[in-house]
Amino acid sequence: MTTKTDTTIKNKIDFFKWFLAVLLLSTGIIGFYYFTEHSQLLRVISLLIVFGIAGFIASTTEKGRSTISFLHESHLEVRRVVWPTRQETIQMTGVVLLMVILVALIIWSLDSLLLWLVRLLTGQGG
Repeated sequence: MTTKTDTTIKNKIDFFKWFLAVLLLSTGIIGFYYFTEHSQLLRVISLLIVFGIAGFIASTTEKGRSTISFLHESHLEVRRVVWPTRQETIQMTGVVLLMVILVALIIWSLDSLLLWLVRLLTGQGG
């Protein structure tokens, strides 16, 4: 029974944190456009600070922690990828271009054949 209560309390705290983060973001964006008479650099820096604080608050929630964990694991996975060399990239680009041209010619030929057949059957061809 205490687990259910603890979960309910955590959900309420997470909801409050998300509400606070969204409120901060909204206030920052409204403030950015409201104070147009001030320096744009100062407004951008203030907005970035507000975004950072809101991001920090959101990262302390359960969904925020799982998102950060996912991003960390994705970064590790990208580091394991074996990227092709420049030569392999150029060769594969050439193969793709050749296939695109070949398929375009096949489709153009088929389209021309069908156009010729339709004109022949409808009596419009000469």
